[in-house]
Amino acid sequence: MEQKIRLNKKIAESGIASRRGADRLIELGRVSVDGEIVTAPVFFVNAESEICVDGEKIGEKFEELIIWKFHKPRGIITTRSDPRNRKTVFDFLRKSAIGPHADRRLLCVGRLDYNSEGLLLFTNSGDMARRMELPCSGLKRVYRARILGRLTDEKIRELREGVIVDGIKYGSIDVSINSRNDNHPSISDGGSANSWITVTLSEGKNREIRKIMQHAGCVVNRLIRISYGPFNLGNLISGAVLRTPRRDVSALLKLLKAPRSLDLPLQQG
Repeated sequence: MEQKIRLNKKIAESGIASRRGADRLIELGRVSVDGEIVTAPVFFVNAESEICVDGEKIGEKFEELIIWKFHKPRGIITTRSDPRNRKTVFDFLRKSAIGPHADRRLLCVGRLDYNSEGLLLFTNSGDMARRMELPCSGLKRVYRARILGRLTDEKIRELREGVIVDGIKYGSIDVSINSRNDNHPSISDGGSANSWITVTLSEGKNREIRKIMQHAGCVVNRLIRISYGPFNLGNLISGAVLRTPRRDVSALLKLLKAPRSLDLPLQQG
């Protein structure tokens, strides 16, 4: 019996988009199968099907899971293109060692808003990108934040228990106060009268840290992500891109209890 696979899954395996992103491409009429545009939300293909996105044939399954680290500067957006012609993270990636086709080969894991900076991860696996973003993955995101305002022990306990802000429930967030910026080579700003805190969370909702700090009576005026799961910003300078070593990818697979074979596409759990 001929084995068939959902079209969105096939696109995700090629590394072009996550399954959700593939669904959007299909809805927009940007995907064709054997020369015919497909817009059906559920569509199955086989091994012989020729699948094209924007007229270009998609590649086969990636041979090896690759993850890149990028130190996002402030003032750029986490998207492939911007109608206002602002710089995007992919503008940096296209000029890096990844090459001019970075935006067709890689997917961003999570986001950082326009004014945030620090560690962004990119992968050639749509399924892996989705796995890493889900709260159930257990991957911790660690941030350094500079805040204006007094964060009391009572407020910190409240944040650890989880809070509701504007009707949105935020899970437990661990916060510790640092007396200084610890001279971190990637984030030092020469000293500041504001307080620096370290924030650890696992959800990563839109502007989560800024919103919960405002709820606690503080204003975040600088926000840097310094780690995501087993990956650390380290000494990577702002705007730089670095491919992660295989041992770090293996550590990620172990954390996610994902298949160990790196020459096979990772399936959604």
